[in-house]
Amino acid sequence: MGITTAPHRCIIGRLIIRMRHQMTSKLSNSSLYQKLSYALFGALGIFILLTFKQYGISNDEQVQHVYGQLLLKFYSSGFTDQTAFTYKNLYLYGGFFDLVAASLEKILPIWVWDIRHLLSAIFGFAGILAIYKVTEKLAGERAALLAAILLTLTGAWSGAMFTHTKDVSFGACMAWALYYTTLLSNKLDRIPLNLSIKLGIAVGFAIGLRIGGAFAVIYLLLIVFVASLIQAPNLKEKMCFYGKAFIGLLPAGLVAFALMGLCWPWALMGADHILIAAKSFSHFAFNMNTIVDGTFVSIGEVPRTYLLDYLAIRLPEVFLIGILSMVIIVLISLPRNFKTLKPFFQNRLPQISLAIAILFPLFFVLYDRPALYNGVRHFTFIIPPLAVLAGIGLSQAWDKLSQHPKWQLSFAIAATALALNTAYILFELKPYEYVYYNHFAGKNLKQAEHHWEADYWSSSLIDASKMLENYLDAEQKNWPSEHQGPYYVAVCAEAFQGRAYLDKRFNITENWVRADFFISSTHMNCDKVLNGNIIGTVERLGAPLAVVKDRRDLIGEDRRPHAAPQD
Repeated sequence: MGITTAPHRCIIGRLIIRMRHQMTSKLSNSSLYQKLSYALFGALGIFILLTFKQYGISNDEQVQHVYGQLLLKFYSSGFTDQTAFTYKNLYLYGGFFDLVAASLEKILPIWVWDIRHLLSAIFGFAGILAIYKVTEKLAGERAALLAAILLTLTGAWSGAMFTHTKDVSFGACMAWALYYTTLLSNKLDRIPLNLSIKLGIAVGFAIGLRIGGAFAVIYLLLIVFVASLIQAPNLKEKMCFYGKAFIGLLPAGLVAFALMGLCWPWALMGADHILIAAKSFSHFAFNMNTIVDGTFVSIGEVPRTYLLDYLAIRLPEVFLIGILSMVIIVLISLPRNFKTLKPFFQNRLPQISLAIAILFPLFFVLYDRPALYNGVRHFTFIIPPLAVLAGIGLSQAWDKLSQHPKWQLSFAIAATALALNTAYILFELKPYEYVYYNHFAGKNLKQAEHHWEADYWSSSLIDASKMLENYLDAEQKNWPSEHQGPYYVAVCAEAFQGRAYLDKRFNITENWVRADFFISSTHMNCDKVLNGNIIGTVERLGAPLAVVKDRRDLIGEDRRPHAAPQD
């Protein structure tokens, strides 16, 4: 008996040792990826603190901040000052970010625009953390690290997070709502109270920024419906399932409603106000153009593929490879027999939650065809879930290629090279990383910036203003007896964007004919509206982002503005 069992004991012992070794290896790798993730987060935090003052004011920031100040007056006046609800069209949006910024303005000894940029960057950082946690939940530490890296390398997120104060903060709240949705997707018949409340906070703040936060509610309803199809075989059980889900999500709904009302009081001041805002979000249009591959298009007549086109050229190449890898893996893994689909999806509700968060807004745009402009800006919130998909795609592609070491190594080298190239481009673009385009947009950045939307926020005026001041400093140093001012400056952007940076020698004028100088971004050829001698150009990677023109020697018709060429 002992003779026959000894070999078996030896085999079992070797198996146990091998299993222990594999488990130790996995734990070790997981710990390594976790440490690398923490290093990434630390580097991001340092980057934000060192650079947040370098970013220019965006052309929407003044009205948004005034809205926040007016909301603050509404509360401080005991609800009697309701100016906020007649201020432009800002009442159609929630004021969560702007309320916080207006409050911080009163207590922080920092310039208000720097406060907004720092606060916005914190939201962007929080969005990266949320995507890391979503991905870690779905696919482990390695995929989570990759997803965080991809989102960090995406100029439309990491470059935008300083100045796109409403878009990035909204995207961050939606990312956290997605995280809590994935956590409770397998617990819909017994949702923990703390998880429901956390979901309500994320959704409430999302709707407290813009009505688009209702997408998070739609995602939730869809996952409840899908879960009922999988887990409840008959109508009676489905009704019971819906009842339990409703009870479990009731705290989330109450918390979300309360936070929405706090941040967006106008929404509660009329029974139809939320519907009015939703309709405006879907069909908001005015006399404005966008640009698609070199063609100027009215924002109400953009092609259905507008968002997809811009995603294809705004996301880094390695990001796109991750998405493509995941799509291929999913298609290959899907069962061919329709009858086996239900068991295939049985334990994949968190993954289905992610799919809904990606596919629903894309189908919405294709079907509803809302007015769109500024590229992906209004759908910035779709980029974080796409980063989750791409991070998982890269991680799983590495695993799938494990049987082919040469292909695996080539894949890793290509992905790393593309990631490093993107990092280099972002470094060269700083602090205008949000104008990043990948190589599919044009043969170089100069062509891409001409064929697609460029510096639509006119953030580059921060450097253009410095160039104008330096030019005049040099002139007055050489000819101290010359005219000392005031000099009249025309700004092809919001007037306050020039006024915020230029010193007292300059006055911003609405009378462009009399303007001594002209500063403008090159977006949509706005720099060609006024003639003048170019005395400064804000440039990145050969692409001009803004120009400064001296107009003092012009006379007659040369001083008059003319329409920007649409080419």
